[in-house]
Amino acid sequence: MPPTDASTDAGIVSAPEGADTDWGSGTGPRPGHHHGAGRGRGGGPDVEDTLDLRLPDQFMALRPDDGAGRTRVDDAAPAETAATRRDAGLLDHVACWGATTTPAGDFRLVPVHPGRDLPLVTRWMNDPAVAAFWNLAGDGSATERHLRAQLAGDGRSVPCLGLLDGTPMSYWEIYRADLDLLARHYPARPHDTGIHLLIGGVAHRGRGLGATLLRAVADLVLDRRPSCARVVAEPDLRNTPSIAAFLSAGFRYAAEVDLPGKRAALMVRDRSLRHLL
Repeated sequence: MPPTDASTDAGIVSAPEGADTDWGSGTGPRPGHHHGAGRGRGGGPDVEDTLDLRLPDQFMALRPDDGAGRTRVDDAAPAETAATRRDAGLLDHVACWGATTTPAGDFRLVPVHPGRDLPLVTRWMNDPAVAAFWNLAGDGSATERHLRAQLAGDGRSVPCLGLLDGTPMSYWEIYRADLDLLARHYPARPHDTGIHLLIGGVAHRGRGLGATLLRAVADLVLDRRPSCARVVAEPDLRNTPSIAAFLSAGFRYAAEVDLPGKRAALMVRDRSLRHLL
């Protein structure tokens, strides 16, 4: 059955506030999928490529290089500086979005810096509840490749830590869904912005925090990206706590979509409905 969008959905599904019960599993990408990894043909059969789109020259000019046409990933540079350069054209400076106040505290997205953050993200990826959906458990090499594929890409995906009152407690990926493989599976619109999320600490799970942060981040996207009319996500259909959290955060269930590696629920937060849901 083909995906549906806002103009064809039969209605809006709602869920009680705080419906999420275990957010360790998060909303991970499809197995083997690396946003911003380019065509990826050399990465093995489990690597899915993003849409083969030609980006305008003014966007490509924003990419730092080493003088030989190769993009630098400089572990010595501050994460904010590197991310600001890379996402300037496609995601409107995620690194500069700033903090937002939530019922749980002040929340901020900070782009990942592998030299600093890899041990923490690797530990989270080895949590069994996370590994079941993200498929990045192990010694950290798979997680490092996953992060660097985004950081060395054209800026269509930015991996971030979520800081609550200054403490890293979640991992996010903010990406251009209209430039992603996902766009082949639903009626994408220009500047659709996607999110992936996992909550890292067990202490932060099971108390409605997932829904609170999803609403906050979706609002950040809509506030900081005026060209974006929709925030989308594609959690695994088996991950019912995640889907319930999206519903509580003002997303609507738009369709079921078959993606490489999983059958997903397409969740959509519309700018036009943000003050109603």
